Amino acid sequence: MPAYTTQPTGIFPSVCPLDCPDQCGLLVHKQDGTITKIEGDLAHPITQGAICNKVRNMPERIYDPNRLQYPLKRIGKKGENQFERISWEEAIETITSNWKKLISTQGPESILPYHFYGNMGRVGTEGMNLRFFNRMGASRLELTICQAAGTEGYGYTMGGSFGIDPEDTIHSKLFIMWGINAVSTNMHQVVLAEKARKNGAKIVVIDVHKNQTGRWADWFIPILPGTDTALALGMMHILFAEKMVDEAFLREYTVGFEELREHVRQYDPHTVSAITGVPVDDIYRLTRMYGQTSPSFIRIGNGPQHHDNGGMCIRTISCLPALTGQWQVKGGGAIKGNGEYLYHNGSALARPDLLQNKETREINMNLLGEALLELNPPVHSLYVYNSNPAVVAPHANKVRSGLEREDLFTVVHDLFLTETAMYADIVLPATSSLENTDFYRSYWHHYVQIQEPVIEPYGESKSNVEVFRLLAQAMGYEEQAFRDTEAEMIRQALDHPNNPVLEGITYEGLVEKQFMKGNVKPLLSEKLRTPSGKIELYSALMESRGYPPLPTYIPLVEDGDLPFLFIPAPNHNFLNSTFSHNEKHVRMEKVPRLHMNVADASALGIADGDMVRVWNERGECELVAAVGENVLPGVVVSQGLWADVPGGKRLVNALTPDRIADMGGGATFFSGRVNVGTIPNTAEKANK
Repeated sequence: MPAYTTQPTGIFPSVCPLDCPDQCGLLVHKQDGTITKIEGDLAHPITQGAICNKVRNMPERIYDPNRLQYPLKRIGKKGENQFERISWEEAIETITSNWKKLISTQGPESILPYHFYGNMGRVGTEGMNLRFFNRMGASRLELTICQAAGTEGYGYTMGGSFGIDPEDTIHSKLFIMWGINAVSTNMHQVVLAEKARKNGAKIVVIDVHKNQTGRWADWFIPILPGTDTALALGMMHILFAEKMVDEAFLREYTVGFEELREHVRQYDPHTVSAITGVPVDDIYRLTRMYGQTSPSFIRIGNGPQHHDNGGMCIRTISCLPALTGQWQVKGGGAIKGNGEYLYHNGSALARPDLLQNKETREINMNLLGEALLELNPPVHSLYVYNSNPAVVAPHANKVRSGLEREDLFTVVHDLFLTETAMYADIVLPATSSLENTDFYRSYWHHYVQIQEPVIEPYGESKSNVEVFRLLAQAMGYEEQAFRDTEAEMIRQALDHPNNPVLEGITYEGLVEKQFMKGNVKPLLSEKLRTPSGKIELYSALMESRGYPPLPTYIPLVEDGDLPFLFIPAPNHNFLNSTFSHNEKHVRMEKVPRLHMNVADASALGIADGDMVRVWNERGECELVAAVGENVLPGVVVSQGLWADVPGGKRLVNALTPDRIADMGGGATFFSGRVNVGTIPNTAEKANK
């Protein structure tokens, strides 16, 4: 064990493990072996001591009395919460004996791992776990639930997840926060914007909901869901028409600008206004602000990509900085994500060479319900970790129907008895990040960080790495890959000659310094990773794959004829379903609400604070109405993935479609339609 765990009292460096772009540096205070406080590390160059409530209150989660301490096996029906304590030896034997039998009778593809980034430690999410399932030959999971569509779309324009250094945005004079509730999900971009604001910068927010970020902005622009592509194209129309484009930049650094100039003539402001709900005058005002202000910066959020047309949407928005030449100006450009700058040696970590059958089937994680109920050959075993699909996956009722199968052998490894764990045959207790060794790399800033254990494992809990070592041993896997230590895996991951950005960043260096910045060069100092090496406003690669080669508005897929577009957005105090099981975070968030326009509410006889039923053919939930002007008519927005409670109906993903987006296999959480109505004989009001 590292020295931190042997020192019962002190202040120890750490890193936030959450799936958040900020990836804050932390300081953990410990007294007599127990964490008493978590605060931000003032020495971290970009997060500089500021942290969110989620992390500040993390000790409540770590020491929550409901946290799992030992393995469990199911003794009742699935979903009934009837379990009994067992030993780790019995748990491992039960799991591996079931798997050996399935492999011999049904083949290894009958086993499906389901996971995501509930903890962003790369060894725990992309290391021993992937080695194990590669060696087994289990079905492979396509990790598409979050940013897949937008990443592919942005890549067609820019060649990969490369934007500007967020530290440079203190120089920006105009911020466009497009589809991102940054106050809740990227707070240090807000801090940087505030510093720029003191020097005269303006902040514009474009979103479907006037959330905390919208209220913070100098100007909030409401937009109809799924129409952001049209607004970006309307801006291009005006930029070209009013000669606000940088012709020299376009000639040197882009391909297809002449084709784009002609193409966007059709997206005149009146046409775009009719599509987006944004007034014509506002389209002109926004575009002129953008075209006449330098440096201008666009922070592209995850929200717009969670539509049927999400990939094309992000591809289109990403073209805007090229039109005005902002990529050459310090503080100008965009960030959708910066993850590829710090990309580690994924092959060394995951060991895909251990997979013998290179044609092993792949299953899109957004189609889990379909995979469990309809796939042939069937899935006979599910191993869930770093995720809670019974709450986070789309078309949740279909997912839960699949989880109810008595012939599905399910294992869940988690800190809590989650909604998914309720359906498990075996439940394994997981360590928190503060009990693990791992390394972290941000997908926003340019720092790599290390986590060394601060406290001993809670109860009998074990990390992903430990569990997969035990499973490998019990399965008879004898390769050295399953004996590597966490430190050895970190060294292997950081040894990546093909990515010079990581040069000089080593395990030993991280242990000494806690965080190290990648050697990132200016974006246009080298050829981009597009086929042309330039910014591709016209993409021949897209054309070869059946997409329009130029940015094009494509309406949402018809999702029935119900009156409201439904957006289940994130809230401030949870991160997906993480923290939704913890009493303190629930108290801070209060109650699950449905934001709706006052005109819609009045027509339906709904008052602010009323309990309302929200439904479609996929399911229903009951939420507290929040009536006002924060959304446009015809739009309703909920916030947060709330834990199940007895008698409650607040599973918002029961309403979301499991259609696949236009690119990347991405999710379409935000492209569903619902109806809303009053619930008779309820006068329950929200906590104010």
